[in-house]
Amino acid sequence: MSAGDGDGGGRIDRLRDSMVALTEASAGERFLIAFAALALSILVGTGIILVSGFIATCRTPVLTLGGQTLCYDPVLVFDRLFLGALGDPLSGGWSPLNPQFAVTLRETTVLVFTGLSVALAFRAGIFNIGTQGQLVVGALASALAVLWVAPLLSGVVGTVVLIPFGLFVGAVGGGLYGAIPGALKAYADANEVITTIMLNFVASLVALYLINAYFGDPDSAANQTVPLPDYATFPTVLFDPRLDFSLLALLVAFVFVGGVYYLLEHTPFGYDIRTSGLQPEAAEYGGIDSARTVVASLTLSGALGGIGGAVYVLMVLGNFQTGIPSYGFDGITVSILAGNHPIGAVFAAFLFGVLKSGSSVVDFATDVPPQLVGVLRGLIILFVAMPEFFRMAGRRLASPGDGETPAPAGGADDD
Repeated sequence: MSAGDGDGGGRIDRLRDSMVALTEASAGERFLIAFAALALSILVGTGIILVSGFIATCRTPVLTLGGQTLCYDPVLVFDRLFLGALGDPLSGGWSPLNPQFAVTLRETTVLVFTGLSVALAFRAGIFNIGTQGQLVVGALASALAVLWVAPLLSGVVGTVVLIPFGLFVGAVGGGLYGAIPGALKAYADANEVITTIMLNFVASLVALYLINAYFGDPDSAANQTVPLPDYATFPTVLFDPRLDFSLLALLVAFVFVGGVYYLLEHTPFGYDIRTSGLQPEAAEYGGIDSARTVVASLTLSGALGGIGGAVYVLMVLGNFQTGIPSYGFDGITVSILAGNHPIGAVFAAFLFGVLKSGSSVVDFATDVPPQLVGVLRGLIILFVAMPEFFRMAGRRLASPGDGETPAPAGGADDD
């Protein structure tokens, strides 16, 4: 073997060792790494804005240097992207109840559920790319069920009954839809990436057909159901009702975050999920029923996605509409940013909510084209997600001998 080959092999080994070492980083170290990645993404984004600003033509340049005009101000762009999404907290008279912050929290609330959905499946070693379809099914099932029961109730009693009922139906709808690729993987060895992607299209097209043929609002040209009664939707609580955000829905999201965390970390079933995701062969040797774990994991993952769809209907829309935004696909990014950790999903969803909300502020407050804003948003997500991506890859690279052989199923408290 030549010296060049040896050097190449050594570099690969060092890279592998570095990736494996990331798996041992503490929560504080991972936070610092993510913060450094965010700062680096802003630095690179500033360079992109400057180059774009010198190339572009504009009527009102922000700066002129040596006859060259600069059309975009990077400081203003990032100020609007981050602080604008919060409603300008550094300005006088700021209130957490401001409309733009409500938009950010609204996006965060739905993304928490889709992030949890993807994270739970990923922890089991299952790539659920079908959260979007499960969200659509949950949203449609929730809307139709609430519309069916709503005439029997009214007032506060209707709110107390219909909101939990809508969330339950959304969970059942999304869970059953998630169980389909779970069963196909467990008993037919079908690749879950392919089946879940295909089922996304099935869900959207079937929903469109049902709305057009049976459940559409006859008084509207849009593909949507009739509106839900006001008492059947989440009460806004403190915020303006026109902002389509409810603190109660956000509280429900936090409850599910705690529930999923407890399930994964402190129950025998959670131990089965984690062991199957890390070392499937050792899990089988330890007596874990892999087929049951696969079906159950995708069912629970789909249920969380379905609840996200129900929240979108009961908090944001007030009915079901086709063309639901891609919250399910965004949930994949949220999960990666969070390192597939339930509590981390809250912070990742909030960052994603800030970027989505702030993008609209940048579009409104600056002359920066939407395409460039999309590049900046993707750049930030990529930089922040890469350390977690390498950490997860490091866990895969670590040989089974690097850790202890898992105890038999049931030892959930051993983690």
